[in-house]
Amino acid sequence: MSSADFADSSVDPPAKKRKLNSKTTTPEMANNEASGSSNTTDIDEGLYSRQLYVLGHDAMRRMATSDVLISGLGGLGVEIAKNVILGGVKSVTLHDENVCVLRDLSSQFYLSELDIGKNRAEACCKQLSELNNYVPTRSYTGCLSEDFIKKFSVVVLTASSRTEQIRISEITHANNIALIIADTRGLFAQVFCDFGDSFTVHDTNGEPTVSAMIADISRDKEGIITCIDDTRHGMEDGDYVTFSEVQGPYTFSIGDTSNFTKYERGGIASQVKMPKELHFKPLREALQNPEFVITDYAKFDHPQTLHLAFTALHKFVEKHGRTPRPWNTSDADEFVSLAKSIAVDGSNDNEFNTSLLETFAKISAGDLNPINATIGGIVAQEVMKACSGKFQPIYQWLYFDAIECLPSDCGEITEELAAPTGTRYDGQIAVFGKEFQKKIAALKYFIVGAGAIGCELLKNFAMIGVGTDDTEGRIFVTDMDLIEKSNLNRQFLFRPQNVQQPKSATAAKAIVKMNPDVKITAHENRVGPESENVYDDNFFENLDGVANALDNVDARIYMDRRCVYYRKPLLESGTLGTKGNTQVVIPYLSESYSSSQDPPEKSIPICTLKNFPNAIEHTLQWARDSFEGLFKQNAENASQYLTDPDFMDRTLKLPGVQPLEVLESVKAALIDERPKTFEDCIAWARYHWQEQYSNQIKQLLFNFPPDQLTSTGQLFWSGPKRCPEALTFDVNNSLHLDYIVAAANLKATVYGMPTNRDRNYIAQVVNRVEIPEFVPKSGVKIAVTDSQMAMNGNNVDLDRVTHIKEELPKVSELAGLVLTPLEFEKDDDTNFHMDFIVASSNLRAANYKIPLADRHKSKLIAGKIIPAIATTTSVVAGLVCLELFKLVRKRFCQPSTPILWFLEPIAAPKMEYCGNEWTLWDRFEVQGEMTLAEFLQYFKERHNLEITMLSQGVCMLYSFFMAKAKAQERLGLTMSEVVKRVSKKRIEPHVRALVFELCCNDADGNDVEVPYVKYNLLR
Repeated sequence: MSSADFADSSVDPPAKKRKLNSKTTTPEMANNEASGSSNTTDIDEGLYSRQLYVLGHDAMRRMATSDVLISGLGGLGVEIAKNVILGGVKSVTLHDENVCVLRDLSSQFYLSELDIGKNRAEACCKQLSELNNYVPTRSYTGCLSEDFIKKFSVVVLTASSRTEQIRISEITHANNIALIIADTRGLFAQVFCDFGDSFTVHDTNGEPTVSAMIADISRDKEGIITCIDDTRHGMEDGDYVTFSEVQGPYTFSIGDTSNFTKYERGGIASQVKMPKELHFKPLREALQNPEFVITDYAKFDHPQTLHLAFTALHKFVEKHGRTPRPWNTSDADEFVSLAKSIAVDGSNDNEFNTSLLETFAKISAGDLNPINATIGGIVAQEVMKACSGKFQPIYQWLYFDAIECLPSDCGEITEELAAPTGTRYDGQIAVFGKEFQKKIAALKYFIVGAGAIGCELLKNFAMIGVGTDDTEGRIFVTDMDLIEKSNLNRQFLFRPQNVQQPKSATAAKAIVKMNPDVKITAHENRVGPESENVYDDNFFENLDGVANALDNVDARIYMDRRCVYYRKPLLESGTLGTKGNTQVVIPYLSESYSSSQDPPEKSIPICTLKNFPNAIEHTLQWARDSFEGLFKQNAENASQYLTDPDFMDRTLKLPGVQPLEVLESVKAALIDERPKTFEDCIAWARYHWQEQYSNQIKQLLFNFPPDQLTSTGQLFWSGPKRCPEALTFDVNNSLHLDYIVAAANLKATVYGMPTNRDRNYIAQVVNRVEIPEFVPKSGVKIAVTDSQMAMNGNNVDLDRVTHIKEELPKVSELAGLVLTPLEFEKDDDTNFHMDFIVASSNLRAANYKIPLADRHKSKLIAGKIIPAIATTTSVVAGLVCLELFKLVRKRFCQPSTPILWFLEPIAAPKMEYCGNEWTLWDRFEVQGEMTLAEFLQYFKERHNLEITMLSQGVCMLYSFFMAKAKAQERLGLTMSEVVKRVSKKRIEPHVRALVFELCCNDADGNDVEVPYVKYNLLR
């Protein structure tokens, strides 16, 4: 069996999206090599789309003018280079004067045994350059002269002596070149930033600017702004704001307004991001007077001690030409003495953590991939900050450690256990010892997802040696998706030629190249009930744990429940732009992923969407709803009418007004709005434009004139209600014609007609469409609130339902008609979907005088895109693998700020029944088979519990209020037979146990909450 196996047990490959028009060719070299262009088209939005939502076009253009030098291509250097190249700078130069040795393979994933003896920069340059064809990447093996350094905007040093660091820092500081120094030693890391005497940060946190609608402005010495929404405005002290549309906590002050005229109505206060100037000390000065970024307040003394430790390490290496030997006591003692003498010579009277210094010395020879991945992501983000001025940089020292990975009794690791073995894992053995490496090799782990985090996890698992034992270890990975172009910016195991290939199989092949020892099996399954015949009891019981790399909450919750059921550790992680988190779920100790939930997203009231939008988010949601109704739901209903004989009966049984709505949509699709030619599609689009953006607005203003007052004497059109105006169609207005082009082509696609992109032709046809004059009607009810809308919509016109039913043509009369419902796809720029959304939303925004949104912003909001960047993914995946080492903590990070939070995982909540404590990890285990009557009696006698209700999934098997005859019938049946009869489904052969949920009373008749039941079948 080969190292990488590709299983044929996929259960749902048809669900994948294959785009026939996807471009798989290699893009031309770097548009961003050209300087001075400010056109947004210089940026390949297909490739950088998710990163653009993190950085923005301006920051990306600034990055595209920046040349970066990375010195030292060991494990840390290659991580930094990978992330910087994926990010899209102008060019990257890789510098190294050292040759590859076997221990480099501990974490340098682009080196192999064939590269031993070669220069590290030259050996890995080709593979790094393949990551992004827009970023020229070259190697350099000479000395770093002043003239050479001056060619770059940013210089990164990862393997330099302290003397070399100081020499280069004097050059960079004098020439306003950003300098970043990074070093990792075992479980310790150091980062230093010097961005010059004066560095401008254009946006310190990258968060979207907030705005608030104004209710009142006081005329006082300290003017108070009162906002309309009953929520916090989200601004902070010191924020700058601008005001618009003004005529004439929930509040904030803006200074003296006593001399202003009296506030009348309306207005919006919008936050403004102000640039911030930072002044960095050069390295020599910063060494003597360090300023630290505190990442873990439980280790408040660590930065000062580690600052001294790294300085002492440079001195030790200068003296001996090597680092302290792994877990060597005499070297550690000498190191601690050296550190103390440095502190005394520097007149540093701070107390230092001697134990920490000793641990640093003992593991400083180590080279760990997870630490390099974490710090590599952080440093690459600092490079992007230096290039773009986006986000708050590290000022100026950041120290990181993960000594929790070591055993509580470090005496378990001896110098003999940590001695080199002559393998690629020597860098890891130097920290944890040989026995630990054997345990890592024998692990069987299931990685769910091979996207951005999945690629990083697979690389990290391969580097640390998970699943490399010939008899026991193995990695399993599954992902049902195919590779798309936008994935290439973060999912670094994929190349342009892999577009439309399966993610899991491609990723598996890539990591086997990095470490041929890895045993991996790739699947293409969606995790869920439909794949439980693949991921069954045998599969889970043989695992050591699961690592989620998923992009949706439902799948995360499903895998979390499976891990709780099988009592397996779960490594959970996720990212959102520059924010990321990891969580470890430990059987019997911690709560599970499902134990806590994020607050629900704030929903938009229906009446706001329908008649009273006040933000671009409202118009974009309205446009999405229009797309779903016009091009998906109507076509689906009509298709079901044509193909399903039971459609009409099922529709008439629907509650409320749904039967009328469904039948009206069928009638519209098959009779009223059915086109015969493309010209009909154009005419339909023009009529629909008139109805949406002119007639409906005129009717709304007829019901509620601009000067109408409410019952309290307030203007109706005030506060969140923006007074609209009807639009007049203008074929020469590109936005108006955009709508017609997109809507007509989408209509044609639904009915299987050829599309037409000729705007001149469409304009000629649309000019010939005659639009009847609209006269507003009296008696039309328009709901102002959702409650009014619900009351108005409760009454269904049965006569109208009957009339439509009679009007519908017989199916036989429509033989050959096929309608294709359209599934919204945001990433295909040729399918007119986003064209329609943008035009539809912006026309609606023009109605209500809301600032329009460009295609980029519209795609983010309407497509509900999760912003993503490779740096955060790298940090999070590194932290996940540290959790694999220790399984004790939950970690959060935000490398843009930069902030790292370290939190202990929450213990599983304890509950009680009949004096017995239990948590979510407990359950009743019952050995079958037994009848339902025996099952009820078993719990009464064994646990003193009276079962009042018993269910399995959504099926109620027994309840105290069940009809007596039905209960009697079931009591004599075995539990498995009851399940089969009630669910009307067979029990699949792979199922070895059933899960039952109970409602019980104790001996006193009180309701008690109890664990679930695992009922083991006789198989």
